[in-house]
Amino acid sequence: MIEYTSDLGGITSDQLDGPFFVGWADPPSPQRHLEILAGSDHVVLAIHQPAGRIIGFVNAITDGGFMAFIPLLEVLPDHQGRGVGSDLVRRLLSELGDYYAVDAMCDPELQPFYRHLGLMPATGVMLRNYRRQSGD
Repeated sequence: MIEYTSDLGGITSDQLDGPFFVGWADPPSPQRHLEILAGSDHVVLAIHQPAGRIIGFVNAITDGGFMAFIPLLEVLPDHQGRGVGSDLVRRLLSELGDYYAVDAMCDPELQPFYRHLGLMPATGVMLRNYRRQSGD
């Protein structure tokens, strides 16, 4: 059974010991990962019960009511393709409610996933400092 929650209370870095961030050269440590989630304005976790293992998460950073950005959506590889990512995004969008804009950056091959959830492709720009990918 999968339980979804927006409450980080009682969540430990041990529950975030992935493998999240597949393909990242220098992923955040579980402790840094927990700090990232705690610093977010909105978080939704997917927890496999009864084990209590976090199998997915999504977060959003906002300005408080007008614009939101979804920086991370991750589902453990052995749980992908089962609707967990879609459920996470739907729940997050529900929490965000009436924001004017909700943006997410993704690779072109992931755009169909977001499209089926109501997001539209857009042109964007970005700056990445890959030496700091782990957040440390």
